[in-house]
Amino acid sequence: MSMDLNDYKIIKEGDAEILMHLKNEVFYNKAQVNNRDMSIAVLRAFISKRKQEHEAKLSSRTKAAQELSESGISEPVMEDGAHAFLPEDHRSIRECESREEVSSEELCNTAEESSINISKGKVQRELKPPRVLEALSATGLRALRYAREIEGIGQVVALDNDKASVEACRRNIKFNGSVACSKVESHLADARVYMLTHSKEFDVVDLDPYGSPSVFLDSAVQSVVDGGMLMCTATDMAVLCGGNGEVCYSKYGSIPQRGKYCHEMALRILLASIESHANHYKRYIVPVVSVQMDFYVRVFVRIYTSASATKNTPLKLSYVYQCTGCDSFYLQPIGRTVSKINSVRYLPGYGPVVPQECNYCGKKFSVGGPIWSAPIHDQEWVTSILADVKSMKDSYPAHDRISAVLTTISEELPNVPLFLSRHNLCATLKCTSPSAVIFRSAVINAGYRISGTHVNPLGLKSDAPMDVIWDIMRCWVKNHPVKAQPADQPGSVILAKEPVLQANFARAVSSLSKAQVKKVARFLPNPERHWGPKLRAGRQITSKHVSLLGQAAVNGVLKQEENEESKSKRQKTQDTTTA
Repeated sequence: MSMDLNDYKIIKEGDAEILMHLKNEVFYNKAQVNNRDMSIAVLRAFISKRKQEHEAKLSSRTKAAQELSESGISEPVMEDGAHAFLPEDHRSIRECESREEVSSEELCNTAEESSINISKGKVQRELKPPRVLEALSATGLRALRYAREIEGIGQVVALDNDKASVEACRRNIKFNGSVACSKVESHLADARVYMLTHSKEFDVVDLDPYGSPSVFLDSAVQSVVDGGMLMCTATDMAVLCGGNGEVCYSKYGSIPQRGKYCHEMALRILLASIESHANHYKRYIVPVVSVQMDFYVRVFVRIYTSASATKNTPLKLSYVYQCTGCDSFYLQPIGRTVSKINSVRYLPGYGPVVPQECNYCGKKFSVGGPIWSAPIHDQEWVTSILADVKSMKDSYPAHDRISAVLTTISEELPNVPLFLSRHNLCATLKCTSPSAVIFRSAVINAGYRISGTHVNPLGLKSDAPMDVIWDIMRCWVKNHPVKAQPADQPGSVILAKEPVLQANFARAVSSLSKAQVKKVARFLPNPERHWGPKLRAGRQITSKHVSLLGQAAVNGVLKQEENEESKSKRQKTQDTTTA
């Protein structure tokens, strides 16, 4: 089939180049360069970590084999010839599991990823390059960047259910030369069916759908090998952030709250949903990095198999009670444990954690969740990824943005779910806002921790209870009086009580983070106008889409359509004249 190159433009991102049709036939969004760069950075760290874990396991097995041979006891060998061992990926959980019986299925899972050779009493394992599945590939740009930019990567399988997308992907694979042709393959298939029929075959599964990933999660958690990684994007932020709570519940099994923390809550709802799907198959997740950028959330989680470890899931989930009058919120854990001498009992959580009416303003509470209330980042991974990004600055087109996001994440308090907003607290009391340094200092001087959040530049994470937060604000208002408000207003009710804690607003040494002291940029503006979601592939671009695409882009498409119309009319006129 002949191809007119005038109908295409070449788009370069990183080391990959794609041919993009001037019409909106296949979906492409320039703004997702942040997403793709972050994914490449995490995938590089995963390959390095995977290699380290493999070497550590090999070393421990070799050492164990030597000790057994010295003691004259034969080492236990499984049926396929692999030496029995337990994965050491999540030590705290593994220590708990040591008290329980471990099934043969769990022992075999980690042995599937490598080839095994046993000769002369020595175990030799060759770690295969990781296989990657991009379940919704469109142009194939992401798969091509993985293949061309990530050292040590194996086969990359790009799927799409749209013929035009698969044709575009195959065209782009050829356009990128021999490396892409040898590593990337494109298939026309339903991603859900493909993942179900390729259970535990991929080390990495990447989900980046247009909208919600909910319909893909069940098959995705089954397609990842034990210890592999699932990378998942959700762009339906209106649903996840409380615009349509009933829709969010039907898709993700959680009710969102419309607080300032709604974007972080969106991350935690997505994590809770993935964990729920994984639990169906005796699997569980360990979040590595979870980010909210631009107009979407993106999570990177590792998936492990263990029937006993799934019992810990209720300990990681909580309901959220949000006061409808002020900014007070509370978390209600779903489960708890009771430890005895040699066992652990799993019981329902205690509740309720709040009375019928708020202690501070007297208003009712709304209930949301369940959400993932355990840590959403692994700080060791974040530090490693950030160091890699800084050392390979030229390899990341969106280096400045992802470096800023990772820097902010590295300074977040890891075990404090959700956050408060200074401006919201002050809006409730109708007072002027203290500076971030003053407010942070007051919390630190009271003996508590506080940090920023990558989700919102005005957000503050703290382990200080709401009693302390409101006392600090009462002391601030005493020094900065406000106008009298109606007695039934939440702010008036809060200020009517005398503070128990006398806040100290003297500047604390650690009131600024290391990045703030060094004046490292943490929240960058969009690089250009109309930096956001784009039109779904296949839809006709009209003048109504100026707000999404920009005037220049819309004018270019409309002008091209006019030229094509006039060209077809001339052709018809010539045909009529000839006849």
